[in-house]
Amino acid sequence: MQLSVDPDRLLPSDPAQRAVARELYTAVADLPIISPHGHVPAQWFAENARFPDPTALLLTPDHYINRVLHSHGVPLERLGVGQSDFSEADARAAFATFCRHWKEFRGTPMKYWFEDQLAGVFGIDLVPSAETADELYDRIDALLATEEFRARALHDRFGIEFIATTDDPCDDLRYHRQIAEESWDATVVPTFRPDKYLEVARPEWVADVDRLAEVSGVDTGDYAGWVGAMEARRSYFTEHGAVSADHAHLDIGMLALDPAESEQLYAQARAGSISAADAVRLRRGMLFEQARMAAEDGLVMTLHPGGLRNHHTATFERFGPDVGADFPVRTEFVQPLQPGLDAFGTNPNFQLVLFTMDETTFSREIGPLASFYPSVFAGAPWWFLDTPDGVTRYREAVTESCGFGKTSGMIDDTRALLSIPARHDMARRLDSGYLARLVTEHRLTMDEALETAHDLVVRQPRRTFKLNGKDDQ
Repeated sequence: MQLSVDPDRLLPSDPAQRAVARELYTAVADLPIISPHGHVPAQWFAENARFPDPTALLLTPDHYINRVLHSHGVPLERLGVGQSDFSEADARAAFATFCRHWKEFRGTPMKYWFEDQLAGVFGIDLVPSAETADELYDRIDALLATEEFRARALHDRFGIEFIATTDDPCDDLRYHRQIAEESWDATVVPTFRPDKYLEVARPEWVADVDRLAEVSGVDTGDYAGWVGAMEARRSYFTEHGAVSADHAHLDIGMLALDPAESEQLYAQARAGSISAADAVRLRRGMLFEQARMAAEDGLVMTLHPGGLRNHHTATFERFGPDVGADFPVRTEFVQPLQPGLDAFGTNPNFQLVLFTMDETTFSREIGPLASFYPSVFAGAPWWFLDTPDGVTRYREAVTESCGFGKTSGMIDDTRALLSIPARHDMARRLDSGYLARLVTEHRLTMDEALETAHDLVVRQPRRTFKLNGKDDQ
């Protein structure tokens, strides 16, 4: 079977809307990619990585693909997950397994992204199958051996204007520094991700905050020291180009704790005697402190709540985190965020981007919050929702509350480098379709729709993440 990628894919089926959507999409298709939140390692760009084989690049690190295959009985180790001695023969066998299961991806965004990569990045028109697996592997493998498929060449080819990684507060950021000191014309910045230093019930927490003290030069023996160490590391990240701090806890509750209570709970946490309820209370106090810091140092605060991590114990113990065993749970925003927004929601230096895997909150909570607070932006659909239908439901749910100007623009949130252009192109097509409907219903003029399409690709991510030191008004 020959792979066919239709030029009008994802555009509306109604002929009148499709014609308008095609014009809108054409106007934004070649605009640069702005990727202010993602997980591509900075090391790939610093070392201009040559990717070893198709499996290592396209399958092993992609938990979207791995979880689907695992659900159909494919062991994760056969896909290279957690394997340090995965041979070329193993990699080829893993790719063949993926191709044999290709039909299991029908109807999923993974099929859309992978086809887009095959056709758009590799120029290959073969449909994955048991019969084509070896040829696909060999053709991709041959391309990966060329200079055109090294990390920096792909970055430039994709038209990436700005890309942020996700980094531990104790990271020395040497790869970001290396990139910044070279003549390569690229902007690769870190993102401050302090989650594990707020989860005080974790067995490793004391060792982690001791390491934080070592790196920051601030004693974390008490709560005031923890705050000082966090402030020091946030400053270090800012000096290395960071524009945001990301937080991904089960809930996003914030509490303005009394200093004495914070010190008491912190001491209990260090002694290993804190209760489960108090551990949550302290974490919510710590998250309030992160919001306070954001209002002072200007790092954009992004919240990614509602992911119940490492749901399957045996998988976590064998393979570690981020291999696909994470699931959405019901999430609330309005009441849990009230203490933080009451304190900082109208501070002109504070910006907060809200993401969710619970799409019932788009119209009930996130859109309305963004429609009142100058600081709040509705983050793009994330994880299980960054799908063709999920993106459309998001746009319909939040626009009537907060308009287009309080949404974040596309956030790819991926560690799969080759899928970045596919994900951004998908969003541009879907937004063009949504705007086309408003035009054909005479709710927007064509000029307004063209300006809005451009804003969603360029202005909104720049404004939301304070890029170029301006709102891009």
